[in-house]
Amino acid sequence: MSEEKNQMSFLSHLEELRWHLVRSTAAIFIFGIILFVFKKEVYDGFLLAHLDTNFVTYQWFCQVFSSIGIDSDFCGVKFPQKLQSLSMTNQLMNAIWTSLILGLIISFPYILWEMWKFIAPGLHDSEIKKSKGFLFITSILFFTGVAFSFYVIVPMSVYFFYHFEITDTIQNNFTLSSYISMVTNTILGVSVVFELPVLIFFLTKLGLITPEFLKTYRKHALVVVLLLSAVITPPDVASQIIVSIPVLILYEVSIHVSRFVVKKQEQA
Repeated sequence: MSEEKNQMSFLSHLEELRWHLVRSTAAIFIFGIILFVFKKEVYDGFLLAHLDTNFVTYQWFCQVFSSIGIDSDFCGVKFPQKLQSLSMTNQLMNAIWTSLILGLIISFPYILWEMWKFIAPGLHDSEIKKSKGFLFITSILFFTGVAFSFYVIVPMSVYFFYHFEITDTIQNNFTLSSYISMVTNTILGVSVVFELPVLIFFLTKLGLITPEFLKTYRKHALVVVLLLSAVITPPDVASQIIVSIPVLILYEVSIHVSRFVVKKQEQA
């Protein structure tokens, strides 16, 4: 009889999880449909905004670097080439897929909330109160990553790849798919990187990471961050530093988060 109850309990939890996933998926599709309806505004104002020579980041970088006496290629930036669509269905499929990706990004807080509602019944009252703050912090970190990638990393990458050439006999003619993939993958990737403190929190909870481990490998992390910055930014020191600083700050914050978790566990 107890096995039958356990099986019923498992099936009921599985059914509950299914509906949380269904509602999360529905949110992605609803936002995706709305974005698809306004696809021209989404592409011109967001996805292709970095091809505008008057984009705010290019103007700001030019002013900042000039004010401190550093020559920057961001002054007088130009994008002479246009994107190419090489198949009949390319623009349609790109618009559909991109709308779903952006729908996922916009609905991230709601998806997080749905997952929290599934886990909440198994938590204590004190844990539920703390987890509400966790939802807020996780969402803030995620959208901070979106903003940082949109205003810093993506414009740097677009400028670099548009102007990088091996010889004059090779012309850059980028496709719509490759450009949009670079933009969306960068935004999603950087947003996930900005969740580093949250990841460290859970890894410390599980006993897989300690503050001492993070401090020991701080120099190694610095080297990795600088290498990544060199790959995704134009080849000048100022750009690499701009990209590296937020990630290094997140790493230092993660050390304090890990130390806080260990201290709480020792007190318990």
